[in-house]
Amino acid sequence: MTGLLDAYAEVAGEDVIDHLNQLSRALQGLRVVHVNSTRTGGGVAEILHKLVPLMGELGIDADWQVMSGNQDFFDFTKNVHNGLQGNVIPFSEKAGKSYEEVNAENAGKLRAVLEEADVVFIHDPQPAPLLSLCPERKGKWIWRCHIDLSHPYRPVWRYLQRFLKDYDASIFSLAAFTQRLPHPKYIIPPSIDPLGSKNRDLPAEEIASVCAEFGIDTARPLIVQVSRFDRFKDPLGVIRAYRLVKKFNPDLQLVYAGGGASDDPEGDIVYQEVVDAAGDDPDVFILRLPPDANRTINALQRAATLVLQKSVREGFGLTVTEGMWKQKPVIGGDTGGIRLQVVNHHTGYLVNSPEGAALRIRYLLRQREKCEEMGIKAQQFVRDNFLLTRHLREYLTLITGLLYQREGRIELG
Repeated sequence: MTGLLDAYAEVAGEDVIDHLNQLSRALQGLRVVHVNSTRTGGGVAEILHKLVPLMGELGIDADWQVMSGNQDFFDFTKNVHNGLQGNVIPFSEKAGKSYEEVNAENAGKLRAVLEEADVVFIHDPQPAPLLSLCPERKGKWIWRCHIDLSHPYRPVWRYLQRFLKDYDASIFSLAAFTQRLPHPKYIIPPSIDPLGSKNRDLPAEEIASVCAEFGIDTARPLIVQVSRFDRFKDPLGVIRAYRLVKKFNPDLQLVYAGGGASDDPEGDIVYQEVVDAAGDDPDVFILRLPPDANRTINALQRAATLVLQKSVREGFGLTVTEGMWKQKPVIGGDTGGIRLQVVNHHTGYLVNSPEGAALRIRYLLRQREKCEEMGIKAQQFVRDNFLLTRHLREYLTLITGLLYQREGRIELG
């Protein structure tokens, strides 16, 4: 094993790494390309930063390409994202002109790489038209959807669907997110990197130093939500829940820590809404962090008494997994991929309103032994289900199945 694989073996177990090596033997030298729309911000970029190098450690020729776009493109794709997650939005196919033009420009730059690849993963709606713009492609193309598609706004879905129909397969995070497509569909939940700077163990001194930097009192209870400034994350609902609990627990503090992504033009607007809602409360900390603030986020989650993810729509919610990995119970919105992680009453609580979140926060602040018990269960649940090694194993299995689907027997070595 390489040094990187050895390190993962210490966390996930040597048998897990042995399984990865066995799966990858049939894929040595395979050219695999991932394409998305941003290198920083959001869970997709976080996953690819580690998944691609780990594929390389296993002997796969893995590459990650990021498409470029203008403001009109990202305004349109944000609108599409909102529509796919169920919002009724003003939409016409004519508005997609900039979307299709930007994809055509990117195809001109990436065509040689993509057409020669053995396997191409296209992440989310932004680069979806690239397949139709690579007529000489030789490999298998997979559309990887990271968002909640359970109840899309139909005009938006019909528009996007015409770019997806010719893919060889698609991947969703939950079975409930799938939509009708004329190819095989696979369920692969996302994952966290336990060795990354956002999830590795930190010394107590560093945690205390980060809290001191922002004026957070580590002797008082603290609830933390780490999210982009996005209305689907319900930041105003988080502040509402905090204020309901504050009436009974005057020592309570709240951190809402987030950043932006280059493909999300609404972040500035939502950030200002959150700042206005927080007002001059000295116990509410609205932190706008840079994309590389992983150790800061790690420290804040470890300092938390409990972690929130009160989303109203959520593809998966990696911050749920991150909090659970740090032995924190998570109070999360009863939606999307949060349901896959928060086992109600065991690793945290699922809620449907700020009032429901406030009720569970009050309970856990009073029941510290229950809080610790949930945290221990939460970390083990992540170890068993949501580490990067499991994610990679399922990608390798999918690739093997697509490449050898006509053979009656697949020898893995």
